[in-house]
Amino acid sequence: MVAADFRLILVDPVRELCRAFEEQFSQFPNVQVVPGCFEELNEYDCMVSPANSFGLMDGGVDRAIINFFGIELMDRVQERVVREYRGEQPVGSSFIIETGHAEHRFLAHTPTMRVPMRIARTDNVYRAMQAMLLAVWKHNLALNSSIRVVACPWLGTATGGVPYHQAAQQMALAYRHFLSPPEAVSWPYALERQAAIGLGGDDGFPSSRHKV
Repeated sequence: MVAADFRLILVDPVRELCRAFEEQFSQFPNVQVVPGCFEELNEYDCMVSPANSFGLMDGGVDRAIINFFGIELMDRVQERVVREYRGEQPVGSSFIIETGHAEHRFLAHTPTMRVPMRIARTDNVYRAMQAMLLAVWKHNLALNSSIRVVACPWLGTATGGVPYHQAAQQMALAYRHFLSPPEAVSWPYALERQAAIGLGGDDGFPSSRHKV
């Protein structure tokens, strides 16, 4: 396992969720869990938006993001959703857009659901986390590591209804897989990864609460 070229701050005001983050991410030295609101953070380059597929940022963390960065950011997010995704950005994708803020320059727009809905028995959290990490990584490859610190809130635990320990587990799995790419792919590798994720199709989420 190699270290990412950026640091990850998991930030949320819900203490129980932060405890779940601490449990699942304790083995990753480049990750910090901060109980509180992202507006209280001093140092981060990129904020993660746990979005819907249409860039409608009028609720939850997205509303707080727009209150902080300005309504113009939502307008530009929606323009990009139309231009690059024909009006609907799929879950499992993420793009980096400039915020216009001098200190917190970037936003990773990362849908966890098409529209506000429950996603507890899906792999949406894993796919969203994976997409965000890949978007930051590719951005840094192209632009010489301009994102050094990423601030990420919960994914899928409010409107989505994903239990805290399950969301933390899926986010940690995505981070582990991001840090440990294979030298080659094969069916045993693919099936092992799917078994670890345990979501998708009709199977739902496994009941175990093991660490990743």
